[in-house]
Amino acid sequence: DLYYSRDASEKLFRGDKSYLGNKSERTYYTESTEAKIFVEFVALIVRNRIYTKLKEELERIDEKPNYMTVPAAIRELEKIEMIRGHDQIYRLDHAVTRTQKTILKAFGMDAAYVKHRADRISEQLKIADNIGR
Repeated sequence: DLYYSRDASEKLFRGDKSYLGNKSERTYYTESTEAKIFVEFVALIVRNRIYTKLKEELERIDEKPNYMTVPAAIRELEKIEMIRGHDQIYRLDHAVTRTQKTILKAFGMDAAYVKHRADRISEQLKIADNIGR
């Protein structure tokens, strides 16, 4: 399983690498191109980790939901957002949904963890705002 997931990332990286050219990268210097390739490689490592965690969670649950793919999971988790209220305090815009809870569980997180992190971010933003005044 680990080899299979690594193979998918290597194929993505190889495909991108083989089609790269100075025109498609829009860089003039070799260093810039190398930096872009390095960032892409790191992103593929992160993608592979997400893929592995989601796959492990799929093996634990009985159903096979369609939101447990990497792109679908990222789209779903992007919906967790904070907004600033009239009292200048940041809060979660919506409660964490059941789908989001299932995805978060794959990474060892739950709704309480997300709420706690949102509260911490809100506190840090409030401190930064007070310092900026």
